Amino acid sequence: MTRLRIALYQPDIPGNTGTVLRLAACLGLGVDIVEPAGFDLSDRNLRRAGMDYLAAVTLSRHVNWAAFEVWRQAENRRLVLASTKAAGRYTDFAFRPDDVLLFGRESAGVPDAVHEAADARILIPMVSGQRSINVAMSAAMIVGEALRQTI
Repeated sequence: MTRLRIALYQPDIPGNTGTVLRLAACLGLGVDIVEPAGFDLSDRNLRRAGMDYLAAVTLSRHVNWAAFEVWRQAENRRLVLASTKAAGRYTDFAFRPDDVLLFGRESAGVPDAVHEAADARILIPMVSGQRSINVAMSAAMIVGEALRQTI
């Protein structure tokens, strides 16, 4: 059975990445990291956030966006981008079991070319005046809805 995957685009904060890896390990999901990351992936903060769960996660590292896209297209997986620029709510979106759920950099999101490459863009609605929700929290919310729909 093909499972959902979480992809992190050039993550900046090791603690957030560790938290996402722990979430994925507990839910049996794979994680793709599109490099370069803003930190050394052996960072102690990553290990502290991920605790002993890191050994249980299926992690794939892609040297850049182009390499990730080659992999994704070969796997024939739909790319669903979480973005504050999206129009459609994540709760209204019809997820598929083979989706790759992409989350951008904490500091800058994703560039326009990545935004345009996504097959779908989804939004977590927020109150006016707020910039964004923590990437690990966003991943948990969206993964939870995607799993509710697909398992």
